[in-house]
Amino acid sequence: MNSFPSLPGKVYLIGAGPGAQDLMTLRGARLLAQADVVLHDALVTAEMLELCPQAQKILVGKRCGQLSTAQAFINKQLVDNARKHAVVVRLKGGDPMLFGRADEELRALEEAGITVEVVPGITTALAAAAATQQPLTKRGVARSVAFFTSSTAPGEPEQTRIPDCDTLVQYMGGREAIATAQRLLAHGWRPDTPVVVIENCSRPGQRIVRLPLGALAQGLGDTHGPVLVMLGDAMAMRMHQSVEGAAAILARHA
Repeated sequence: MNSFPSLPGKVYLIGAGPGAQDLMTLRGARLLAQADVVLHDALVTAEMLELCPQAQKILVGKRCGQLSTAQAFINKQLVDNARKHAVVVRLKGGDPMLFGRADEELRALEEAGITVEVVPGITTALAAAAATQQPLTKRGVARSVAFFTSSTAPGEPEQTRIPDCDTLVQYMGGREAIATAQRLLAHGWRPDTPVVVIENCSRPGQRIVRLPLGALAQGLGDTHGPVLVMLGDAMAMRMHQSVEGAAAILARHA
């Protein structure tokens, strides 16, 4: 390892993508193979960490409803490790710049005078659209898309405002998606508006569920992994699109 460089090392904020190892970018994989230290999220898969066998791995997981590492501590870990090692990677699920708390980490590193590079990853919404073969936009039906989450910082009230777009994609959907469905119905969305729910996108145990908005408002059932919910008329199945096709996708990841 390149320990204790004469100057501070460089930190890379890298997007791990939705989960599958081969959905990471080539640049991200190359940098992982060079890393001295990797600080990774709880949602980063074990097979992704196989790309950096030489690195010291530090779990700084942040999972809703579970024990999480405080963001201030993560910031300090990044700064401290950059002062000891040449190549430090902060590995985040999806893309670092979307719901990845990148702003806090960039600010901390900039204030410490440490060089940072951001390497994008495939955000889960795009991976989910591909896995379900369900475009988020459709000519004459949907020309706008909004990504949103109801999750907030500790101590802040839950976000209840829903974006005004043709297609809505709710990250960290789970229980929050039920409240979203109820609000949409209250604002005049049709109960038969199609919804696609994907759990564990691109990971073992991937599960795809199709249901109308009215049914989503009644509950989602048990989930055992990260959930993303896509809502809107663009989610309607095509005439020759088959449920068997979705089942085949699911089987490949089982």
